[in-house]
Amino acid sequence: MFSFIDRNKEIEKLKSKKFDLLIIGGGITGAGVALQAAASGLSVALLEMQDFAEGTSSRSTKLVHGGLRYLKTFDVEVVADTVGERAKIQGIAPHIPKADPMILPIFDEPGSTFNLFSIKVAMDLYDHLAGITGGKYANYMLSKEEILKREPQLESKGLLGGGVYLDYRNNDARLVIENIKKAVEDGAVAVSRLKVEEIFHNDDGKVAGVKAKNLLNDESITINSQLIINTAGPWSDIVKQLDKEIDHKPHMRPTKGVHLVVDGEKLKVPQPTYFDTGEQDGRMIFVIPRENKTYFGTTDTDYQGDFDNPRVEQSDVDYLLKIVNRRYPDAKLSVNDIEAAWAGLRPLISEAGGDYNGTTKEKISDENFEKIINAAEDYSKGNQSRAAVEKTITGAAKEEPKDNPSAVSRGSDLTIAEDGLLILSGGKLTDYRLMASEAMKKIIDLLDQKVELIDSAKYPISGGDFDAKNVDEELEKFAKAGEDQGLSKEDAKYIADLYGSNAEKVFALKDEKVFDGLSQGESMSLLYALQAEMVVTPVDYLLRRSNYMLFISHRLMEIKDAVVEAMAEYFDWDQATKETYQSDLENQIRITQLADLKE
Repeated sequence: MFSFIDRNKEIEKLKSKKFDLLIIGGGITGAGVALQAAASGLSVALLEMQDFAEGTSSRSTKLVHGGLRYLKTFDVEVVADTVGERAKIQGIAPHIPKADPMILPIFDEPGSTFNLFSIKVAMDLYDHLAGITGGKYANYMLSKEEILKREPQLESKGLLGGGVYLDYRNNDARLVIENIKKAVEDGAVAVSRLKVEEIFHNDDGKVAGVKAKNLLNDESITINSQLIINTAGPWSDIVKQLDKEIDHKPHMRPTKGVHLVVDGEKLKVPQPTYFDTGEQDGRMIFVIPRENKTYFGTTDTDYQGDFDNPRVEQSDVDYLLKIVNRRYPDAKLSVNDIEAAWAGLRPLISEAGGDYNGTTKEKISDENFEKIINAAEDYSKGNQSRAAVEKTITGAAKEEPKDNPSAVSRGSDLTIAEDGLLILSGGKLTDYRLMASEAMKKIIDLLDQKVELIDSAKYPISGGDFDAKNVDEELEKFAKAGEDQGLSKEDAKYIADLYGSNAEKVFALKDEKVFDGLSQGESMSLLYALQAEMVVTPVDYLLRRSNYMLFISHRLMEIKDAVVEAMAEYFDWDQATKETYQSDLENQIRITQLADLKE
């Protein structure tokens, strides 16, 4: 099992052995590297200073995004990689990303990203890159009247029509923990609340390990490893500074993204919707239904504040409410309608070079969109060479302003410092498996060991052991098994959807203790998280292992105290520890619900 009860034993392992690979950062990038390294037979240590996914990887737009928007900045190869990766992630984690086609309404206004011609061209290119050749997920156009029939609250003035294309909703924090659980199952040692404070070297001047502090008791430990990889996302430059032997030139340009959640009755959308802000600022906004709520975002502003605690500011709220109330004028949303919110940092790379995703920072015209599609189709039919297609693409590019944080490439970068420190930075959540795969090739070269890399595109993460081609049917089978054991239909479906094939392990806890104040299903989910998902605090469970704090806020307020009591009982907390975690939970709820902005 992967429980806090065994954490001290895991720390002893960190102290006592030398690892092949030590990973700094327990977000999606580090989790992906840990899974592939452990599955390939390497000895792996993964260190995270907060909870797993607590930073960027639980604060995304919660899509496995195909990246249609990257076509507006001419990141054609990124989109090609991304839609391919999206399919692979759905194959190895079928319980997490779910197909959810997106509406893109087009308004007649200055500065629009797409018009009715270019959106069709972009969607056709997108489908071509994704290998969508027909069927229910092929893109299609909607008239103004058809869009308003689906979304009566949408502003009709200036609405021209729009398109619908395939995208996938996601549970970002669950994707991280399921990767880490699989890595641990394959032998990795993964410890949260362990902060690296120094990277040290051997007599040859090469990285040889780290000194880290256990943030739960302030104990300092030394961990030895042949290789070290920095996967700290926006913290990448900060981690580099712990290595005194290398250049500390800043490499990252973090930007802050904010999302707000309201009740689904306040803002009714039948499916994800994506549109220009109308502010002529080059940004686009998502409005996404989820669990009887609707959330929207994101902002995109340069960030230089506290990386550990990015906050939603009044200006962020004002900006998003202004845009959403313009697009949905009958909603009349105010700050008091916001039930939850989150702010996260994107790990953008400040310069454009060295990107194995082939990213550029360019923009193309409607006319050139069509040229590219024709060239791609000719290439697929064998009528044109790759070089000719690349020439068409290069010729179509035009420079985009570089002072716009929304236009910074989301590409990734793998570098090796002069002392051997590997640094894997940038990228998008959707690319995490590809980034890890590329890093693993270099890691194997550097280790000079006979290691056979797994095919990570066919290696299911924890919970993903079922037929990815029949997700709905498979999840229904899991849910039915829960009902057969006496769970309500609602609880059984919730557990099946959240845990995939691990639902069977959750259902096996049916005869264990039912905690006071929690239903049987809620007790089973909490107990499983305590036993198998390295939950340390109530916030870990209510914010990142489940969606209570963001999307089930009405039930959150009913069970929060019961969760604290259950954890205190399970972990045998003393009164001071219990009060500390209760206080931390109340503070996080205030932050998430924007209590300070409502006073």
